[in-house]
Amino acid sequence: MAAARRTGKAKRGTPAAPAAEAPATAKPTGPAGLPLPSPSVGTNLVIADIVLRAAGGLLRDRLEKGLIVKSHGQDKADKLVGNRGLASSLALYGASRLARRSPLGLAVIAGGLAAKVFYDRGRRLDKKRRAAKAAPPPAPPTTGES
Repeated sequence: MAAARRTGKAKRGTPAAPAAEAPATAKPTGPAGLPLPSPSVGTNLVIADIVLRAAGGLLRDRLEKGLIVKSHGQDKADKLVGNRGLASSLALYGASRLARRSPLGLAVIAGGLAAKVFYDRGRRLDKKRRAAKAAPPPAPPTTGES
């Protein structure tokens, strides 16, 4: 078996070229030149992930409450958004992950939501029709003749 030839000039066991390192006293900076919270890249990623998820959650809650307040009032919005259970939170998380990961998942979730909207609309229209049938017919207008 033939030995593979080395093309580099460095001897085995020595680094090829020392990388240019920042001075030990300098703090790491981000893309905008702002100092980062930690010299560890992993720690900075964890901090950024926590901040982004918390900000996204707060924004999502405010948006959901804002949408509900317009049609149902502040009390109902606080109740619906604030009292969400573990099962519904997990279902919403799973649906959003499925929709975000693949076009097929997005199509499935969007199709399910469209079916739910059409179902709710059909129930509302049916309820309106039944209420119109059950209402007594309007009384004929009376004339002033005796």
